Amino acid sequence: MSRADARRAIVYQAASICLSYPDEEVLGFADVVGDALGETDPAAAAAFAPLLDWWAGTPAAEVQRTYVDLFDMSKRHALYLSYWTDGDTRRRGVVLTEFKQRYRESGVVLGDTGELPDHLPLVLEFARHRPDEGADLLQSYRASLELIRLALDERSSPYAGVVAAVCATLPGRSPEDRQQAMAMAAAGPPSESVGLDPYDPRLIPLQPTGGR
Repeated sequence: MSRADARRAIVYQAASICLSYPDEEVLGFADVVGDALGETDPAAAAAFAPLLDWWAGTPAAEVQRTYVDLFDMSKRHALYLSYWTDGDTRRRGVVLTEFKQRYRESGVVLGDTGELPDHLPLVLEFARHRPDEGADLLQSYRASLELIRLALDERSSPYAGVVAAVCATLPGRSPEDRQQAMAMAAAGPPSESVGLDPYDPRLIPLQPTGGR
């Protein structure tokens, strides 16, 4: 593995940890994550710092409540990549099968987390084992990543920097706003099946919702 691939793999592993449910084990990795990034990728370390600092200064129960409120209770920050492109449609079942097939064909055995195969922490775990293949998969869902990043940034969430660091490992510049990200979704579908209109109902999280 080249030095660049190793650096990307560390970012992917760190992001997989930090975007997972912050139980005692995950929170216990905070110092390891910070040290690993600091030694290999100062820019990524700076992007992760707001989250790691927040973890350090916040009771674990509050961190966990915030995570559930942010990612589990709000579709606007959903960590399921195909949700942003296919929503809760029949097509999404086909896409999820394609994710599983890609993992299987790569030879990487991922732990049974109980999550769908497009859950971002799981995709990132795959990417840390196969940095090139993982980057290709993430790039295929670049619009989803950027929409998650922008939604978190709008919420002023410390998780936004983690997703931004993942985006920074991919080619091309990140869109500056939601309109540009929606245009990216319309212009660059993850498969040959669909080009999404910015107002396509499958982009459910983009529609205004009450509360979040």
